[in-house]
Amino acid sequence: MSGVARSVLWLGFFAAILAAWWVMFSMAQMAGVDFIGRPVAMSSGMSGGMSGDMGGMPMMQMTTFGTLFPMWAIMMAAMMLPTLVPTLRSYEDLMSSANGTRAGWLGVVLGYFIVWVVFAALIAVAQTGLMRSGLIDAMGIASSLWFAGALLIVVGLFQFSRVKAVCHGVCHAPMQYFLGHWRTGAVGGLRMGLGLGAFCVGCCWGFMALGFVGGTMSLLWMGAATLFMVIEKLPQIGHYVTKPMGVALIAAGLGTAGFGLFG
Repeated sequence: MSGVARSVLWLGFFAAILAAWWVMFSMAQMAGVDFIGRPVAMSSGMSGGMSGDMGGMPMMQMTTFGTLFPMWAIMMAAMMLPTLVPTLRSYEDLMSSANGTRAGWLGVVLGYFIVWVVFAALIAVAQTGLMRSGLIDAMGIASSLWFAGALLIVVGLFQFSRVKAVCHGVCHAPMQYFLGHWRTGAVGGLRMGLGLGAFCVGCCWGFMALGFVGGTMSLLWMGAATLFMVIEKLPQIGHYVTKPMGVALIAAGLGTAGFGLFG
């Protein structure tokens, strides 16, 4: 396919990412949260807590699966598609020598995103359960420092696990996965995208779960997690940051839990 078509596909890919971030920004405004995910005053006559409108505009309530699932699906596009760039570049490196096609390239994107949409459904179910149990509030924020600390520690410990090492190995070196699982055409790309997406979920699920620490509508958390996941997948430096992040998360979890005990 011509260079013009390649440019169009890449521009469309990045446009989809920007659109997803714009939607998340708009949803955060409608939900009445600030940049870091905290509820903000909705009207000047509020005596405390949260008001039900924002300058006459009803607040968006996201407390059911029907509202949470679309939010998480869009969030997956905003956060995870940027991490796919090194993988797509690896696919392009094989297009000439291994009979790859732009249809296969699109298939990889589709398969990868399908897996993350399935994960979006699962974490939406988890969020409704956590809200019913009282562990998080309606904004997706941990109700206790104990729970927030425990979640940080669990995700930090996972950074040292064998599962993390295996999944990160695939995400960090997608060329090896392509060489071992190469399939041609759109269907072949779809199959490889599904496989890569599964490994990516295994590698990065913890950073999605950390949304419950500060709030699932926190744009600060979304941006920081996306940046780290992109860095973690860069071939040159990705393997140097995984365990240090684990140490940082464990330390933050212990500090958070300790503050809950003595604060």
